[in-house]
Amino acid sequence: MIKRNLRHSFSLLNVDYVRLNSKWNYRNVISPYYRIYYIDEGEGEISDAESLLKLEPGYLYIVPSFTLCNLNCKNYLGQYFVQFFEDSTDGSSLFANNRNVLKTAATEIDLNLFGRLLQINPGRGINRSDNPKVYEKDIYYKEYQELNNQQNASAYLETQGILMLLTARFLNPQLFKSPEHKLIPVKIAETLNYILINLHTDLSVYQLASRVNQNPDYFSRQFKQHTGTRPLNYINEKRVERAQYLMATSRMSYSEICAQTGFDNLSYFSKTFKKLTGMAPSIYKKQIYQVGFNH
Repeated sequence: MIKRNLRHSFSLLNVDYVRLNSKWNYRNVISPYYRIYYIDEGEGEISDAESLLKLEPGYLYIVPSFTLCNLNCKNYLGQYFVQFFEDSTDGSSLFANNRNVLKTAATEIDLNLFGRLLQINPGRGINRSDNPKVYEKDIYYKEYQELNNQQNASAYLETQGILMLLTARFLNPQLFKSPEHKLIPVKIAETLNYILINLHTDLSVYQLASRVNQNPDYFSRQFKQHTGTRPLNYINEKRVERAQYLMATSRMSYSEICAQTGFDNLSYFSKTFKKLTGMAPSIYKKQIYQVGFNH
């Protein structure tokens, strides 16, 4: 018998039912958490870099973390939604190679799951001000963390189970585009895990190559061949993703986030962040709250 351990768990942020109008109109949204929508009335649109999907009754949609997307409702949209963070033992993501919006036909079970999620997690909707003086205080995310800590074991496990069931709906082989499974050398695979766990430290190509007893040039070529990008690019991508997560879930200053993510200084952090996300850190942080408060 093959034993498989679950490496991923989820942390609930919000769950609610909302009726949206033309105010729900956002472009270039990118968040460190997942979104799953169930539409029961009206229509809208959601798009990413590759496709535009119609939001319509009877369908489920997922927006994986760190997926750039646009959200739009011209008239009216009835929407169940849940937002949650993903945690894993090695820092990896289920959708690391599938940062795309996905759509699948919903079932009665899906609707019942949303109903149960709302029942066991009361008060988890978004009813906040969009005043910057309010949302810049990080009250919003602090409250979600406290609510999770207050859950009893039964509610916690049931919430985990429901989030897993809803997420699993999009991991169907017919829907989920699994990357080609190429055999990755053990030294490269181990290096990927090492990077994710040690983003806060000084990571250089020379140091990473030395760990696995390889020449830096050879190591760099092997890394790109099996990951599609060079080591320093990969490191910066993961550091910015970690920074996005910390900006959304903590009260850390930008200087503290730099230290936690391994950036040498604020200037380099801001430059790299904008290059990879298309916006400055301050604009990104404001956007997270604005999209949440005006859901």
